[in-house]
Amino acid sequence: MSARTQMLAGPLVKLARARDDARSGRAMAKPQQPKARGRKGGSDALRRGRACFEQSEWLEAHRLLLQADGQGGLGAEDLELLAEAAYLIGSEDEALEHRERAHRAHLGAGAELRAARCAFWLGMHCVFRGDTGRASGWFGRAGRILEAHQNVVEHGYMLLPTVHQRTAAGDLTGAEEAGARAHAIGLHHGDRELAAIALHLRGRAAISAGRVAEGLALLDETMVAVTSDELSSRVRGLIYCSVIEGCHQVCAIGRAGEWTEALSRFCERQPTMQSFTGKCLIHRAEIMQLHGAWPDALAEAERACERFRQGADRESPAAAYYQQGEVHRMRGELQAAQDAYLQAGEVGGDPQPGLALLRLAQGQSGAAHAAVTRALSARGAPMQRARLLPAQVEIAIAVGELDTAREASAELIGIAERFGTEVLCAQAAQMRGAVELAGGEAAAALRSLGRALDFWGQASVPYQIARTRVLLAETCAALGDSDGRELQRRAARAGFEKLGAALDLATLDGDASRSPAHGHGLSRRELEVLRLVATGGTNKAIAAELHLSVKTIDRHVSNILTKLDVPSRAAATAYAYEHGLV
Repeated sequence: MSARTQMLAGPLVKLARARDDARSGRAMAKPQQPKARGRKGGSDALRRGRACFEQSEWLEAHRLLLQADGQGGLGAEDLELLAEAAYLIGSEDEALEHRERAHRAHLGAGAELRAARCAFWLGMHCVFRGDTGRASGWFGRAGRILEAHQNVVEHGYMLLPTVHQRTAAGDLTGAEEAGARAHAIGLHHGDRELAAIALHLRGRAAISAGRVAEGLALLDETMVAVTSDELSSRVRGLIYCSVIEGCHQVCAIGRAGEWTEALSRFCERQPTMQSFTGKCLIHRAEIMQLHGAWPDALAEAERACERFRQGADRESPAAAYYQQGEVHRMRGELQAAQDAYLQAGEVGGDPQPGLALLRLAQGQSGAAHAAVTRALSARGAPMQRARLLPAQVEIAIAVGELDTAREASAELIGIAERFGTEVLCAQAAQMRGAVELAGGEAAAALRSLGRALDFWGQASVPYQIARTRVLLAETCAALGDSDGRELQRRAARAGFEKLGAALDLATLDGDASRSPAHGHGLSRRELEVLRLVATGGTNKAIAAELHLSVKTIDRHVSNILTKLDVPSRAAATAYAYEHGLV
């Protein structure tokens, strides 16, 4: 689907974004912070600004509260409202400034708990901006204020940085324990926002620990509060984004799509809100791409990039550029895809595995293999590796490194068994079938690919359905089922044509190794090797030219002789010339 964002650390980086939403945060929490409604006094601009705030008219609320501030200064509570409105319209620096003023005003008025709450959110705000030293200072100040207070809800908020820190350190048990304590404190004090934030953090930690069903259930429970208007706009946006990222983290695409649509409706009801709309656009683009709405996905991704270019969103547009690259690549627009992937890398994103698959499509199989291998060497978390493993399988098969493909497929199967979501299971079954087909195990491949087709159908991912049908067509051919082969090819063609998958259509039309007129069953790599054999090249020379091992070329030549049913290299050369393969 993310630069794509995730919860806390690895997860923190993601929750940091979501909490970026929160940073303007808990000052608006319903149980603890007085609402604008009911407070009396002040100028006409102040009264109207408070009313607009209550009605979620953020831009007008910001304008009026800023006007009132210029007319004589705002009190601490109204400064919090101004900070919140500034944040929600995308004015981050201004939001930080106003919350600092609110903190000082609360201290001056002796409202220590309110001051501590402001200090906490200022610390979170600084974390999201990458200013860790300043964040530590604000957290330290909040902690010192709270030393004089026992059994107050603010102690629960101060557990949230602990959750993030422990998650970042890989201490998921410690993160879950801290989240559970914060949740209990929120429930005890009737603080719905603390309870919801903590509950969803527990869900994210459980997912990261591999307990996916339990974690998704906690996220679903959290969303009951989010979708029932129990929380402030800031905290709702925070949790929406983080829950969607948690679903993407384990490829729970059905849930991710459901909550993405809910987030879209939430943003649409507040047209002047800017804080979450960039994330919303990227999430929508990811879901649209998976479900085959490629033009819409491109449009949403471009809107997210435009927000960044206009300064309306601090969020890196890397995920949006990556989504553009994916759609361009699948449509056969290779230069546009390359530009988008490189832009994703320039703004701090990871262009893999898309860029490696692009290199494969450009005929640079050695570069593709090196790129995906390097990317995997830098990834240790299972779901990070799962994002790359299907590409490694595809590329390794293309370059004849079947042992590498088998290892990658086996690892992906293990991750799918551990996390169990539909897209992971589909990918694992498809890659297993591809490896079995490449290894000559057509009967086994037929079973694996049939399971993959079922999973992709359940997840409604038409592009992968069509690609699986291509593999099934090859499997039918290997089993001597020419009618089955033709039916699968026709279904794949219809799918690619509907999507506009020009690259796959060209491969389907132009790959001589899959043409009934030839019937030899050679892969693209084997055809490449055969053509070099026909020029008189030795296995060592061919290996050097294709940047493969001699052992791999030996295996290719053996497969070629077997598939063509010829006794020697000379006979294979004669076959190639006779059938117009060279």
